[in-house]
Amino acid sequence: MPKVEGVKYVLLDIDVLATEWDDASFKPYRDAFPEEYRSSPAALQAHVEGLTKRDVKVAYLKNLQGYLWEDGYKSGAYSTPLFPDVAPRLKAWKDDGVRLAIYSSGSVFAQKLLFQHVSVGDYTAAVAGQKRSPATASNTDDGNAEPAKKAARRSSRNKPTTNDAISTDQDKPDAGITSATQPTGTEDLRGLMTEDGWFDTTNAGLKAEATSYEKIVQALRWKPAETLFLTDNVKEYDAADSAKLKVLLLDRPGNAVVSDDDKARLQIVSSLEDIDLTSSKPSDGKKSVPTDEKKEES
Repeated sequence: MPKVEGVKYVLLDIDVLATEWDDASFKPYRDAFPEEYRSSPAALQAHVEGLTKRDVKVAYLKNLQGYLWEDGYKSGAYSTPLFPDVAPRLKAWKDDGVRLAIYSSGSVFAQKLLFQHVSVGDYTAAVAGQKRSPATASNTDDGNAEPAKKAARRSSRNKPTTNDAISTDQDKPDAGITSATQPTGTEDLRGLMTEDGWFDTTNAGLKAEATSYEKIVQALRWKPAETLFLTDNVKEYDAADSAKLKVLLLDRPGNAVVSDDDKARLQIVSSLEDIDLTSSKPSDGKKSVPTDEKKEES
């Protein structure tokens, strides 16, 4: 699944709080937080840090994440590094007629940013710092670059200018920059996903609840028994299984350790290359999943 360093964390740019606190473009994101935490920039900063340390996945935090990431992706400062097997395998499945969708705790807007700016370079080089990911980037620009960065941030926001719902522009399939301005070294993979195949905790529900998966397959008009869900979270695995979906647990480097008990009861793979969607019998050690529809966790 897409792996961007720090995807569980939001590095709240103090510059945003200092310069955009009362801006019309920032206010919908600020005002989505509980009232007690938006009394001042310092209070909001402390609350965001507390949520990220506890890995709390709430919609207003994820929406703010997408807002903060947008400029970095547009400028080419950020790109999305993937495990080497991901893009080729997704493209091959798409070519074979497999329908793909995403369900993530990150907002739909953030999901589209990630998939619109996938690094075409080596994954190892990307995570080593060739392209900085949102949570590892900091204000290291020199004194000449920083004023331009601030001006670009203020002028480039394509966000609600009133107190309308934050989702005003986020669910549009073309949200973000156009292919004509695709940053060098990245590719846009949003086209791999089926139409309306973007789900988060706002439009689907919490990921550890079976009803969320039922809602998604109903929305897509997919049959649960023909839908494969890939995840790296055991609770999500169990929830999707309860909703009668096929499920595989991806055990990737850096993921939470899978207990021996869970290893004994769950189907686990370490790569998308280990998954065979075309045959009904396992071959070459691959997990066989006879389905033509697939939902991927991000």
